[in-house]
Amino acid sequence: MSNEYTHVLVAVDLTKDSYKVLERAIPIAERNHAKLSIMHTLEPLGFAYGGDIPMDLTSIQDQLDDHAKQRLAEIADPHGVSPENQHVLVGMPDTEIHRFSAEHDVDLIVVGSHGRHGFALLLGSTSTGVLHGARCDVLAVRVGQDGDVEE
Repeated sequence: MSNEYTHVLVAVDLTKDSYKVLERAIPIAERNHAKLSIMHTLEPLGFAYGGDIPMDLTSIQDQLDDHAKQRLAEIADPHGVSPENQHVLVGMPDTEIHRFSAEHDVDLIVVGSHGRHGFALLLGSTSTGVLHGARCDVLAVRVGQDGDVEE
């Protein structure tokens, strides 16, 4: 088995931290001559509202999807990540990251981690969920540290 990565997946939340996560992954992909994919997961609107809204949320979900695709392109395009390697999926983030990774032979997942402690860590974040279910290596890039300036 080769110790080189062949497909690196960068999972981002579309905040300014996404740039840092992607910029950490790019040299790894380049050194390994690996494919680089970037993804963002939108939680379905029905989850957020408990499914109790008596209306069709399809058009709103489509608008959110379009906005997420535009935002992902703003992050990925300047770094040369081609549109076919930019993915917006709908579902629970850690579940979708695991599913995508399995279906696309990803061997390194790169995520941002806020380095939470205590209850926040116990309750879990996306990066924790990704780490626990991953069948490949996971690199958690520290983001949002104290002292960082929020825009």
